[in-house]
Amino acid sequence: MRSFRRHPLLVPALLCALALSAAQPTEAAGEGSDASAGAQVARLYADAAVATRQYDEGRHEAEAQRAEARRLEGLLEQERREIAVLREDLGRIARAQYRTGGGLPMAVRMVLADSPEELMRGQHVVWQARLALGNAVSRSRRAESRLAADEARAASARQTLEKRNAQLAELKKDIEQKLEQARGQLQGEADAAVAAGACRGAVRLDQPETGFSSDWVAPVETYQLSAGFGSGGSRWANRHTGQDFAVPIGTPVRAAGEGRVVRVSCGGPFGIETVVEHPGGYYTQYAHLASVAVDQGERVSVGQWIGLSGTTGNSTGPHLHFEVRVTRETGSALDPKPWLAERGVRLGPG
Repeated sequence: MRSFRRHPLLVPALLCALALSAAQPTEAAGEGSDASAGAQVARLYADAAVATRQYDEGRHEAEAQRAEARRLEGLLEQERREIAVLREDLGRIARAQYRTGGGLPMAVRMVLADSPEELMRGQHVVWQARLALGNAVSRSRRAESRLAADEARAASARQTLEKRNAQLAELKKDIEQKLEQARGQLQGEADAAVAAGACRGAVRLDQPETGFSSDWVAPVETYQLSAGFGSGGSRWANRHTGQDFAVPIGTPVRAAGEGRVVRVSCGGPFGIETVVEHPGGYYTQYAHLASVAVDQGERVSVGQWIGLSGTTGNSTGPHLHFEVRVTRETGSALDPKPWLAERGVRLGPG
């Protein structure tokens, strides 16, 4: 079941090519950059924050163009109906003139008239008929001219919309390729570190401005909950000791609260992991990472990026394993969902 905030990080991934193509066209993985894959993936997500705004503006503009196209189409249909009515009026006037002798020359009508009064009445009728016909023709021409102009406007709006959609599709394809490449390299470096049993050192990330007003946050911003606390499975000796967050490789992982890093490890069933000690005697663990962004002994603030998610160790796929403990080591885990809820952080449904 989806969380109420299902992976908008992949949506910014559609979008952040605006920043990538303009600012860093040669820094994708495998293009000779000195930066690690972890830093590249983190930069992709950081750039996405800026590009998302540009994409949203473009999306709103596209929606406005779509609404304008619908409005113009409605006006065009109304004008087509009015032109049809005008043409019917022209036909009716022409038929009426034919029936009343409107097409006869003036000399013939003078010969046929029984009296001057009848001749004057006939002339007045003919004059009114010609005036009505002239007005009808003029209205019809003006309406047809407006119709042609509005049809041109509608066609231009459609073309603009199609062009923007094509550009967004191209941006989506480009950023997905770059993310896939960088994530693959990031996970490859992480697997090599775990196999060697030695961490590669902290990959420092450009921290976003957070300004959290609360003391606690969820360990990832967007997610889908997967295996929960206490659930069974063949991959665990007893029961699952944490809460899993299904997220793509390279998703920034945040410190749930302020504290001090007391463990950074790169081997064993948890793969690359870090443990943070918080005031009050609680510990949080972040496991199966692709890289860490902090060193042991370092102090961290609430919401600070402390690593990037991955699928190292005893893992079936990309996710973050998050634990809450009362000791530094395993064996004292608490259910993270109610623990976070008591601190004002309610996780979305799994």
